[in-house]
Amino acid sequence: MMKYPKEYLDEIKKRLKVSEVVGKFVNLKKRGKEFVGLSPFSNEKTPSFTVNDDKEFYHCFSTSEHGNIFDFLVKTQNFKFGEAVKHLAAQAGMPIYQFTKQDEIRDKEWKIYNNVLNDYAKLAQQNLKFSKNEEVINYVRKRKIAKADLELFEIGHVEFNSNFYENLKTKYSKQDLEKSGLFYFDEKRNIFLERFRGRIIFPIKNISGSIIGFGGRSINQKNLAKYINSPETQFFKKGNNLFNIHYARKNKTDENCFIVEGYMDVITMNRFNLKNVVANLGTALTERQLELIWRYFDSPIICFDGDKSGQAAAIRSAEKLFHFLQEDKSIFFLFLPDGYDPDDLLNKKGRDYFGQLVKNKVSIYDFLWNYNYQITNKSNPGSLAQLEKKLRNLCRAVQNPTLSKFFLEFFIKKINQLTPHVNYNKNYYKFFSKKVLPLDRTKLANKNKENLSKRELKEYSLLYLLITFPNEFLNDIEIISEINFSNPSLKNFSKEVINLLTSNSQNINLNAEINFDNPELSKIKENIKTIAPIKSIVDENTSKNSMVFLFKEVVDELKNIDFQESIRELEVKFEKNMDNATFQEIVNLKSKVKGN
Repeated sequence: MMKYPKEYLDEIKKRLKVSEVVGKFVNLKKRGKEFVGLSPFSNEKTPSFTVNDDKEFYHCFSTSEHGNIFDFLVKTQNFKFGEAVKHLAAQAGMPIYQFTKQDEIRDKEWKIYNNVLNDYAKLAQQNLKFSKNEEVINYVRKRKIAKADLELFEIGHVEFNSNFYENLKTKYSKQDLEKSGLFYFDEKRNIFLERFRGRIIFPIKNISGSIIGFGGRSINQKNLAKYINSPETQFFKKGNNLFNIHYARKNKTDENCFIVEGYMDVITMNRFNLKNVVANLGTALTERQLELIWRYFDSPIICFDGDKSGQAAAIRSAEKLFHFLQEDKSIFFLFLPDGYDPDDLLNKKGRDYFGQLVKNKVSIYDFLWNYNYQITNKSNPGSLAQLEKKLRNLCRAVQNPTLSKFFLEFFIKKINQLTPHVNYNKNYYKFFSKKVLPLDRTKLANKNKENLSKRELKEYSLLYLLITFPNEFLNDIEIISEINFSNPSLKNFSKEVINLLTSNSQNINLNAEINFDNPELSKIKENIKTIAPIKSIVDENTSKNSMVFLFKEVVDELKNIDFQESIRELEVKFEKNMDNATFQEIVNLKSKVKGN
């Protein structure tokens, strides 16, 4: 089956919610942000099957089945993948994808490549299963690799004087075997040699479970590198793939996923029933690998040794990955005791001990601070200046503007505590400092916030700016009047404020905040001042530029919410009539969404 372009499949997923597709076969009920229902994979009486439209997947807690809309049709309706794509494309109002001649050639090459690797893996597995090689047997015994591990991970062995090439050349051409990356030509001896000779091999699979390469561990040859991977081929790119990702996503138990360095770490952790684990194929973790993990796990945990080399590798990864962070995705770091990797630790200390260590995992931004703080000379102004400059640059590179501001605030507060007597620019630091409410008032504010929607909290913030700093926004009254407040009391309140500001008959002291004689309006005003999230980052010393920036940002976010609600309504309409005019309306609205 030819491979569909990722963009085409993504467009189908954008147009169809998982709940719509699954809801045709499973009776779903809304529960918070998710839908729940009885599992189509088991006979159950208590619902354990969930659907999450935001994350574009379903998950069955009783069977660990997990996937997207294509997987669902393949697994429950016996569709082939191509049939599922065509069915869902029609449901989404999209034309059937027409494969080109190049697609056909590539598909043919992939089938040959995959068949070569599958046959090679089987030869290696049989070789290990019936091996008389004492060093191989001792290695398997020493590493506590059980028979179940050998079968699950399809582990094999290639003898140093293997005849796999001779075996496979009866079935495949010389060019096909060379393209596989399993063999290379020795010009001096005029023969093809085994790349993995003298090694235990671990098949590397893609997200669909197809073998795309191998990792190899030398057994007794001192002149060989300890670990090697398949070379880069048309179908295998180390930076795009992860060892065990196909099995980890199928057996997902929670949003955490351990990222380790070795194949044996993965195998041992699975044996200890820690199935959410992948290895990064000997490379520093790349953006593409991170995106692949985030597709299935929101909170990956990168495991490193606690020694200096582990710390150095961790900080390189943290600095490289920091700017990719998203609001709903995170990265954590876990440092093991010096001299231990996950394989050693679990075998010697057990799962409970490992579980206690996991409780000490640190977020990526805490780790960046802790590491840079440790290497800074706190008594040297120049060293402190370098610390601040580095952290500012890290925050500046964060792609998400909201997170960028949050991280900058976090780091600035830490630096401020190091230098309490330095006369900083007060306006700037007050912009990034939070006011502390009395305890009871804080509790009340938090309780009120829990009952408010995301939109309402932004409405409170907008009105807070308006009533607290009216002089700054007199020219923006028209913009505020166009806001469609969802909260009725805030809507009426905004009208009163706008009337007050635009009335020439009123004698308003615009250098101070607006006050009301009306007790009801005064009460709403106090609620705004208590609840508005934005009050924590602005005060009378905030610069006008910063205030205007925040004001425009809140207005844009409110408009975005309106646009998105309209888009959802039009998408429901489009699903029913497949009207091109409706589709164009959706496209036009999406183009207006800021930051999209």
